[in-house]
Amino acid sequence: MRAWAEELVARARDEGVELTGDDGLLTALVRRVLQTGLEVEMTDHLGYEPHAVEGRGSGNSRNGSYPKTVTTEIGKVELRVPRDRNATFEPVTVPKGQRRMDGLSGQIISLYAKGMSTGDIQAHVAEIYGTDISRDTISRITDAIVEDMVAWQSRPLDRVYPVLLIDAIVVKIRDGQVANRPIYVAMGVNLDGERDVLGMWVGPTGGEGAKFWMSALTELRNRGVADAFIVCCDGLKGLPDAIRATWPQADVQLCVVHLVRSSLRFTSKKYWGPICREMREIYTAPTVEAAEARFAEFADTWGERYPAMIDTWRRAWGEFVPFLAFPVELRTIVYTTNAIESLNARFRKGVRHRTHFPNEQAALKVLYLVATERRPNRSNPTGKINGWKTILNALTIHYGERIAAAN
Repeated sequence: MRAWAEELVARARDEGVELTGDDGLLTALVRRVLQTGLEVEMTDHLGYEPHAVEGRGSGNSRNGSYPKTVTTEIGKVELRVPRDRNATFEPVTVPKGQRRMDGLSGQIISLYAKGMSTGDIQAHVAEIYGTDISRDTISRITDAIVEDMVAWQSRPLDRVYPVLLIDAIVVKIRDGQVANRPIYVAMGVNLDGERDVLGMWVGPTGGEGAKFWMSALTELRNRGVADAFIVCCDGLKGLPDAIRATWPQADVQLCVVHLVRSSLRFTSKKYWGPICREMREIYTAPTVEAAEARFAEFADTWGERYPAMIDTWRRAWGEFVPFLAFPVELRTIVYTTNAIESLNARFRKGVRHRTHFPNEQAALKVLYLVATERRPNRSNPTGKINGWKTILNALTIHYGERIAAAN
């Protein structure tokens, strides 16, 4: 290895080129190693070499490649990732979604995404690696993802999303003084049944209104979202009106879980059991008419004791009932924002060790890393929905013309 290294350095000196950087010898070597690894993986995946006769009639074959840039500690490396016709190739050399291969820098970013502060990371690196690295250096390393985050936040989106889920998480951010700031997250389910985080926005102190939501939703429309069939949200002020102004044909569905929680705020805990059972009979009713009848009984039972709870239901009724027109398979993904709340649970884990963030960008960096993280052999908030074909059939019955227009 020493002789090989000396030869490489001598060649770089003789040819007057850099070892590292975009055109460096080491960068070219890393590119060749990674590219070869991808090609070998494809051969192993298909079971035959390129252009081999064994591939004829095998049921799968090579299908060109697509460009990908990965950032390493010695520079950016341009690769061509091979594809197969059945789209079953999952490379290990450079996994899908991975844009950085950074050694220690990658470890630091991973620790940052898992909720460790720069001080915690500094102590951890010193203990495990025996390396003294300043907190400023750690901040600069994590700042390296900002470019990727900005590109991710402005990437083009699909033309149609049958389902959009919108929710928020509150974090402490210093802006002159430390204050609670909402960060709103939009998750979309596309026509292939795949969930994806579409965007994140830091809201103003003290809440948001129609103007804020018009700005956020207009951004989604400008990035390509021309239509949304069902938008599930928690009834935030100004949000339903902003949704209808952005996508006039969208059905706004109030998140039932949020409605139940809002109802329980007005009641004594000793009655939560029977109240929850009766509310469940309302939102699992087979038809709108059955739900109305069950709600009338619910109001007669609890209206005198808890009138504010009944008023909460009455005010929300118009945005609560749309999902009752759908079959059970479709109801499960539109009557609650559970999918996005699962993501929010990871967000909270990522921020819980920080008393506050110094600015909005620092908060978004952590949430971006959490949102784009893929855990192998683990349930992920994003990814394909089970039983999507059944749900797609139900969607086609209700929105057939709009689905056809998207294809």
